[in-house]
Amino acid sequence: MTDRDLLTKQRPGRIGDSVLRPDGSAKVQGEFRFSSDLPVEGALWGATLRSKHPYARIVRLDVTPAWSIPGVETVITAADVPGLATYGLVQPDQPVFASDVVRYVGEPIAAVAADHPETCRRALEAIIVEYELLDPLTDPEDAVSGAHDPIHPAGNVIRHQRVVCGDANATGAVVVEGEYEIGMQDQAFLGLEAALALPDPGGAGVELHVATQWLHEDQKQIAACLGLPTSAVRLVLGGVGGAFGGREDLSLQVHTCLLALRSGRPVRVHYGREESFLGHIHRHPARIWMRHHADTNGQIIKIEARFVLDGGAYASTSHAVLTNAVTHTQGPYRCENAVVDGWAVRTNNPPCGAMRGFGVVQACFAHESQMDRLAAACGLDPVEIRLRNAMRTGDRLITGQVVESVAPVERCIRETNALPLPDEPVGGRHLDPMLLPGGAGLTADVSHIRRGIGWGVAIKNLMFSEGFDDYATARCELADGVATLKFATAEVGQGFVTIAPQIARTLLGVDEVVVERIDTGIGSAGSTSASRQTWMSGGAVDAACRKVRERLFEHVGRLWAVDPLRLVIDGDSVVDSVDPQRRIGVAEASAGNRFAETVEYRHRPTTPLDENGQGDCHTAFAFVAHRAVVDVDPELGLVKVVQIATAQDVGVALNPLSVIGQIEGGISQGLGLAVMEEIVMRDGRMLNPSFTDYLLPTFLDMPPVLTTLIEEPDPQAPLGAKGVGEPPCISVTPAIAAAIRDAIGKDLWRVPVRPYDICL
Repeated sequence: MTDRDLLTKQRPGRIGDSVLRPDGSAKVQGEFRFSSDLPVEGALWGATLRSKHPYARIVRLDVTPAWSIPGVETVITAADVPGLATYGLVQPDQPVFASDVVRYVGEPIAAVAADHPETCRRALEAIIVEYELLDPLTDPEDAVSGAHDPIHPAGNVIRHQRVVCGDANATGAVVVEGEYEIGMQDQAFLGLEAALALPDPGGAGVELHVATQWLHEDQKQIAACLGLPTSAVRLVLGGVGGAFGGREDLSLQVHTCLLALRSGRPVRVHYGREESFLGHIHRHPARIWMRHHADTNGQIIKIEARFVLDGGAYASTSHAVLTNAVTHTQGPYRCENAVVDGWAVRTNNPPCGAMRGFGVVQACFAHESQMDRLAAACGLDPVEIRLRNAMRTGDRLITGQVVESVAPVERCIRETNALPLPDEPVGGRHLDPMLLPGGAGLTADVSHIRRGIGWGVAIKNLMFSEGFDDYATARCELADGVATLKFATAEVGQGFVTIAPQIARTLLGVDEVVVERIDTGIGSAGSTSASRQTWMSGGAVDAACRKVRERLFEHVGRLWAVDPLRLVIDGDSVVDSVDPQRRIGVAEASAGNRFAETVEYRHRPTTPLDENGQGDCHTAFAFVAHRAVVDVDPELGLVKVVQIATAQDVGVALNPLSVIGQIEGGISQGLGLAVMEEIVMRDGRMLNPSFTDYLLPTFLDMPPVLTTLIEEPDPQAPLGAKGVGEPPCISVTPAIAAAIRDAIGKDLWRVPVRPYDICL
């Protein structure tokens, strides 16, 4: 079974149906081809030499020993990059290869192509690199204060952004404040980075098959580095084994293409797990101070905050992540006055950028911890304090922007609260050790276990912000009763290859929908990130299908000599709404005809923030509430998450099964950040770049999840549907942390919560 078969053989299903993924069975049976599985005759293997130091000057680089190893076909360094020597999503500040200075452990210095991975390994070992070690900048506060010399020509501060609104001198009768820290989280996708580059004869161009989140952005950056016109670099989406933001930035793309063009042969590059940790960006570690002023009834009067995000060695998307963090300081609550300062800075830690939740995860942990402090100070329970401050449609954000999105915050809280709490005691009715903290370790004494309940509520912006020209392209063709769709929307597991045919079937009355190969053979669909593809690419597919339907109706109108505006789709037929007995099957009406339309869809414009953080910088918003129940062993510092309840604002659930899958997957990642997932850094070095030491939730760690979908169609959205991918992972983290606090009565100021944070 080919990848094309998997993407085109769909079970008929319309909008609102729980349609199974077309690639689901093949993936669980191991038959699906991911990027690392692509076959090609005569391909070489590529590999990358990386820095072992966080900050050093390259004194000498000698690759001649690598050339002497049999089987080595080419060796490349910065001197071999024919085009732009740097790349980057927001600013091109990251070298393809370091040439004078390395700025983090893992920075690429050279690459080789050879006949076998073992040959590549020996070639990399043979390359001579001599360094002059420099004093690394590893504390982001030193970047803010200017205590360390610049580590990059663009300086140590990537962006500083203030948000000031209302009365900066306002105070309240009740004041609570806290300092919070969020660790560095990895996207931890199961499918490692992989790419296959096929050079054109004579080196005129290259075709790259790669797992990515944004084909056209990759294409633009790769072409610039290769010194080729964009049209000479063709990208095809390989099978993607997860992404979560970690595939937005370039990793192996330019290296693979350069090796193929220099050798004149196909080249494949696959990362191992440790190299993957070094080779892609991570979630920004953050330090946040926050102070809330409120009246005695718990109504928020003013918020003050200070954010410091560690962007690592290069900018990536730190500029935008900071925007999201500071503009979501208030959370889903009304607030008229605010003074917020935020910095995203460079350090000699690994580069950080996009990860599911994109800055809002960090802000939410702080503001939800603050809401619990405020509840305690006002003598209110965690639910009541949130209800009293819940945002509504029409409220104004601290950026001055009016929330025009449907904002059912109160409903999210109430419906989450209405979901039943666990009715089983600690360890279950039959005292199953696997239900206790520590599980199979059999370490917990049930008499020591304490149960706690915690809350988290979140707001998340949708789509890109601050004036970005955000659009998506789609083509629809109808011929002989078959609809064919073409788009460049990266399918990374979010399910767009399911939703797009659902849209076409609903609008065109067909059962058979073919999804063509996802590549750069059509205009950009933008990135599969920012909870945007249902709205953006869904909007593009919807608009293209509607235009094709207009063409079909015009054709049938001519056949029947009636106004095409009278025609509608009913089931699989075109029907005259004035004379419903007059109908013709879509297959018959389109027989021998071809109706095709290509559409670019754009959302309403946004604006950049000004110097005081004011502006309509976001497009729309989604909301969610989480309630966590945990069991804690305070003697051993162990936690068992017993239940998560959630109500999420989804607009319209186009595929309810897929929505539930996104919610449960996001909760798993939020749980990981709450109690186990953290890249541990020491002096610029990563101490746990493996799944042995970087801990991930397993099936045994995932609790039962009770879910309510809040369906209030958003009038701005093309299909009424909001993106659902990011909200699930945002407020579940503070909910779990709050539940641990509730269980042990101890202040917890950072996530992940570590065993020694818990022990009494």
